[in-house]
Amino acid sequence: MRKIVLIALVLFSGVVFSARLFYLQVIDASSQALSENNAIKVLYDYPQRGYMFDRNGKLLVSNQPSYDVMVIPRDVKPLDTLEFCALLKITKQDFLNIMEKARTYSPRLPSVVIPQLNKADYASLSEKMYKYTGFYIQRRSLREYQVNHSANVMGYIAEVNNAIIEKNPYYQMGELIGTAGVEKEYEEVLRGVKGVKYIQKDRFNRDIGPYKEGIFDTLPERGSDVTLTIDAILQQYGEELMVNKRGGIVAIEPSTGEILTLVTAPSYDPALLVGRDRSKNFTKLYYDTIAKPLYDRVLQGEYPPGSPFKTLTGLIGLQEDVIDLKETVACHGGYNYGGRRKLGCHHHPSPLAMLGGIANSCNAYFCTVYRRSIEKYATPQEGIDHWNAHLSSFGLGDFLGYDLPSGKRGYIPNSKYYNRAYKFPEYKWYATATISNAIGQGEVLLTPMQMANFTATIANRGYYYTPHIIKNIIGPDTIPKKFKEKHYTTVDAKHFEPVVDGMHQVYQRGTAASIQIPGIEICGKTGTAENFTKIDGKRVQLTDHSIFVAFAPKDNPKIAIAVFVENGYWGSRWAGRIAGLMIEKYLKGEITRKDMEKFVLEGSLENEYAKPYSGLPFTINK
Repeated sequence: MRKIVLIALVLFSGVVFSARLFYLQVIDASSQALSENNAIKVLYDYPQRGYMFDRNGKLLVSNQPSYDVMVIPRDVKPLDTLEFCALLKITKQDFLNIMEKARTYSPRLPSVVIPQLNKADYASLSEKMYKYTGFYIQRRSLREYQVNHSANVMGYIAEVNNAIIEKNPYYQMGELIGTAGVEKEYEEVLRGVKGVKYIQKDRFNRDIGPYKEGIFDTLPERGSDVTLTIDAILQQYGEELMVNKRGGIVAIEPSTGEILTLVTAPSYDPALLVGRDRSKNFTKLYYDTIAKPLYDRVLQGEYPPGSPFKTLTGLIGLQEDVIDLKETVACHGGYNYGGRRKLGCHHHPSPLAMLGGIANSCNAYFCTVYRRSIEKYATPQEGIDHWNAHLSSFGLGDFLGYDLPSGKRGYIPNSKYYNRAYKFPEYKWYATATISNAIGQGEVLLTPMQMANFTATIANRGYYYTPHIIKNIIGPDTIPKKFKEKHYTTVDAKHFEPVVDGMHQVYQRGTAASIQIPGIEICGKTGTAENFTKIDGKRVQLTDHSIFVAFAPKDNPKIAIAVFVENGYWGSRWAGRIAGLMIEKYLKGEITRKDMEKFVLEGSLENEYAKPYSGLPFTINK
């Protein structure tokens, strides 16, 4: 019996051992891969990133050669650390920290010791690299900017971190990736494909030639070039106009949704984020909490839109059939509601119909239209939600779907918000509680991009294309179909023409009459948005924002624009002038209103921003 048990045990052990051996050698290839990792060195050949061009073929971004000092920790042999550190221009402690980080990442895979050497440093170092086993120089390309503007559009590239590597195994430590703007959004198009070389090593860890005569080696594939929709000349001019001011300019071609310019101010020279000083420069920009040069105000800034929003109030009123074009509304210095409460208005002719209401920016007129739009329904909750749905069809209160990686939703309140704010049903609320929405104040918040997009929608008489920054990709990729689809609003096309006429009257005899551009029929709307913030829990009013939206020409428009200048007083003072100059620059290529140009180029709001709290962002409890 014991003999049988012993034989069975031996046989069972043999079967288990054989099965395990079969699994490891035939089914599971991990041991083979591990063996190859020990015997084969993998070298990458990095491709050039694709170039960027503006809509007219002007080169914006190209490449320049760069060199990284790399290390494979397990291959390192004893060396003169002080001498090596002197060559690298780093301290011994820096070197020890770098090596510790490299060993933690992987003793077998390469890590960056010093990134982005210039040609001079490379020349002096390459002659002595033979003395430092385990270290080598990796050639790659860095961006070379042909312009000193558009940093927020183009973005920048930076080293990948551990989180990116864990998420995307394509990247290895020390490699570069698009981190903002077009560089980030179109990373896979621009980066190309890495080439790979496999080097066989002997038992003494010496290179002995290509693995299997190089049959597995691949050549790098250059990244695709891209053409952007922006006009480089217009973009540069916009940045010049915004010097010593904070805010943004965004212009769209209504017939395509192509973004013609995307200016945020203050900005920075994109060349600052290239080379060995990149980290130092980025830190300086990042910690500038006053000017915020890395903050894209066009896409990320959420502001009360002010009077340009009245055009939407009018459109909704016409669609809801609560007012017609002939009915007039009297204005006695503002709109009275809730007993003794009054929403003030500036002096202008009275009474006014729709066109005059837009031209003179009458608060009483649009508060009347808004209130009727809400009170048309059985409850204010139902009215607000219908109002919200109309605005949502313009792309407001949500991301527009543009091909840039940053942005905010803006905010269009609904009944749930007001029920929560006023503690309904314990306390009832009515249309008058939300009356500030009528004139683009209250709880309404939009980004400058959304302001430009609803202006383009009005220019198109009821539809828009998704705004986008990419015009063409040279290579196998195509432009996404979503950028070619029309998005129609819930407002019928017939209601847009009178609003367009009203915006045209803004220039003819309204709030922008003093800033007309000869020879161009512009339709616009001035805006002066109240600016509040919270300081120590208290609501504090700051200097008003200057806003202007416009499109031109009136018929078959070529450009729609929104300009937002923080703490800029009133709409026509700064934003209106800037919008007019940008329109003339794009349509004519030259400026005739030299007086207006001189005022803007030489003007500054730095004294305004130097006031206490003036740089704080607008805030509201949602």
